[in-house]
Amino acid sequence: MEMEELIEKIKSDTGNTTDMIFRKMIIDQKPLYLVYNEVLTSSDDINNFILKNIAQVIDEKVNITTNLYDFFYNSLPGHNIAKVKDYPDLLNRIFNSYTIIITSPTEIFAIETKARLDRGISEASSEQTLLGPKDAFTENFNINLGLVRKRIKSSKLWFDTFLVGQQTKTKVGLCYMKNIAEEKTIKDVKKKLKDISIDGIIDSGYIKESLTSRGQQFFPTIMATERPDLASMALLEGKIIIIVDNSPYILILPCFFVDFFHTADDYYQKPINITFIRIIRLLAFLIAIFVPAYYIAVTTHNHDALSLDLVVNFTAQRETVPFPALVEVLLMSITFEILRESDARMPSTMGTAVSILGGLVLGDAAVSAGIVSPIMIIVVAISAISGLLFSSIEMISAIRWWRFFFLGFATIFGIYGIFLGTIFLIIQLSSIKSFGKPYLAPFAPFLKGQQKDALIKSENAGIKKRNPYLASKNIIRGRQS
Repeated sequence: MEMEELIEKIKSDTGNTTDMIFRKMIIDQKPLYLVYNEVLTSSDDINNFILKNIAQVIDEKVNITTNLYDFFYNSLPGHNIAKVKDYPDLLNRIFNSYTIIITSPTEIFAIETKARLDRGISEASSEQTLLGPKDAFTENFNINLGLVRKRIKSSKLWFDTFLVGQQTKTKVGLCYMKNIAEEKTIKDVKKKLKDISIDGIIDSGYIKESLTSRGQQFFPTIMATERPDLASMALLEGKIIIIVDNSPYILILPCFFVDFFHTADDYYQKPINITFIRIIRLLAFLIAIFVPAYYIAVTTHNHDALSLDLVVNFTAQRETVPFPALVEVLLMSITFEILRESDARMPSTMGTAVSILGGLVLGDAAVSAGIVSPIMIIVVAISAISGLLFSSIEMISAIRWWRFFFLGFATIFGIYGIFLGTIFLIIQLSSIKSFGKPYLAPFAPFLKGQQKDALIKSENAGIKKRNPYLASKNIIRGRQS
């Protein structure tokens, strides 16, 4: 293939798009082409590091003793210069912000001239911290990797890179501590990443969906975070993190049920305070799932479960309500979900007004109109607020679905339905495997050494061993046991 034929093929395969630049230059009576995409590359880098040096060679009539390829490959400045292997590699590098230098159809190399198309490092928006670091991941792959390496200055922090997505060719990085993480888990995750076959990866959520096993639609087994300190902690525990280019959320795996009751702030405060907060989170989880179902059970089937005064009080409040208790709960729950979704989608300047309108005006008007009872407002509100105590959207969604399941059990069977639903919930949690690991660890199976950082938070000095389901070696604070 001749030089001109190669250029025409590139133009044809890129649809003669206007943002593709083809610059032809004659040096020592030999043609040289510069090919790049102007929206992905930095014009300053191209001018300062490539065009100025080539122009200097032309103006000063430098005697090129070797061929053009060897001369410019060894003389042009650039922190990332690579030889182009084949035609698909050429196209891939063009759309990864490289400037392609073609001296002949078989002698081609590329210089990275990436434009800055991402935002700077800012504070985490969805995972607020009180005492911890304020920096958060961005959409830039290298910055995200740098935020982790800044915290873990170890040669044992390894990462492998994959290109995922047949059309997007998205860069995906698999990071782990070589001397801590379990080799079998690393191989399993690598295999799953290689087996992903879809058109494109736009965000890390695509990867999460592809790595999640079927039958685990409710409770999450992969955690997404925008906190570099949380990702670094996970690496030191023996977990694996996945960095996806163009996504500010890093994936942590494998994750267990108890992990969603922990936050990064838990390690920046006194253990006795954190133990109290973790118990509050567990109570909030139980309240979010059980309280509406319990209300339905005691007002529909099991009146003897309450004192006579409460039964009379609840009955009096519901005298003007034309709906059954189940319809009342569903109506209020769906209304709350609509308000929560609209509050999340509305601009921040309008979100507060929507919350006030929905929470105060509509709630008070519904009670005054006799559509719902005051006690129902309290039950749905405390349940909904308790479910929002978690930062993971997947966990919030799982709580919502199980709340509805328990409502159905309680409507049909009363208190006995709640016991039946509890059995199903425990079976569901016990059957989940997070990359081959039991989801309820360290409670089931019971790991005595891990109880000091499960629900009860002990002093850091008292936490001796890493989770045996994560670490390849049993390590005690830097010393092998």
